[in-house]
Amino acid sequence: MGEKQIVQNRSARRDYHVLETYEAGIELRGTEVKSLRDGRINLKDSYADVANGELLLIGAHISPYDKGNVWNHDPERTRKLLMHKRQIVKLGQQTAEKGLTLVPLRLYFSKGLVKVEIALCKGKQTHDKRDTIREREVKREIERYTKRPKT
Repeated sequence: MGEKQIVQNRSARRDYHVLETYEAGIELRGTEVKSLRDGRINLKDSYADVANGELLLIGAHISPYDKGNVWNHDPERTRKLLMHKRQIVKLGQQTAEKGLTLVPLRLYFSKGLVKVEIALCKGKQTHDKRDTIREREVKREIERYTKRPKT
């Protein structure tokens, strides 16, 4: 039983330089897992933060489950991420000292458990974003040229 991707945060790789990635578990309640199985989550403006020795996922929107009635959850609630204490302390120090950010890159099922891939990131400047787009376009042009049949 491998991994099944739930959602990917595409804007994170566009807006940040990814320095390191980590895998963390996530503490979910009630019908949140059922909503995740339906793929009803948005990570666009979410981030992770270390507070009181805990790693928290803030701003992730998990839509309420359609058939959940009274057992539904608050879609915008702060969720606890599960990692080893030493890793949490290390991440807290890095984000405090160097001005780095923890951004969730993707959510996926691994052996029946929901996992979050979070990344230690540094924000990109506007010119960095333009450079990334330019490099991607040049790469596409080269691929098109090499794939074109010769006449």
